[in-house]
Amino acid sequence: PLSTMTSTVHVIRPGVAEDMPAVLELIKELAVYENEPHGVEVSVDELVRDGFGDIPKFKTFVAEVKGEVVGLALYFYAYSTWKGQTIHLEDLFVKEQFRGLGLGQSLLNAVVKVGKQENIRRIGWVVLEWNKTAIRFYEKNEAVVFDDWRVVQMDKNGIHNYVSKLV
Repeated sequence: PLSTMTSTVHVIRPGVAEDMPAVLELIKELAVYENEPHGVEVSVDELVRDGFGDIPKFKTFVAEVKGEVVGLALYFYAYSTWKGQTIHLEDLFVKEQFRGLGLGQSLLNAVVKVGKQENIRRIGWVVLEWNKTAIRFYEKNEAVVFDDWRVVQMDKNGIHNYVSKLV
């Protein structure tokens, strides 16, 4: 298991169920930052159920400053037919007023250390094309940002419409 990492300014630790209200607020703040202020549909209860139930669907690291959760790395395990088990980093986010203190770097470090400890062959995530600051940060940290791959998703309405055509 990972030990708690500390500095004089912040603490990075695995998230617990009691952090989920703060985690949801960070997710909502990220949605606003990504110009999707109404995109968040998940609730605190769902985060608790899905992250801390019998079969957790995700894990988190949180960044604390003076006891306040101000940053988040939320990840889950996936499987690649080419690589085997992988990690998908769903969100890496730090509140605006706490950026530049190394919290994002510390959160990314925590996830990458998990990948190394568990012999994961790939950690992947998605970054918006206009977020040049994040792209530079990821590239500085040994990540490759692909220009020739497109993100494909099907939302709840798309799933419903798809299945209704199968009947």
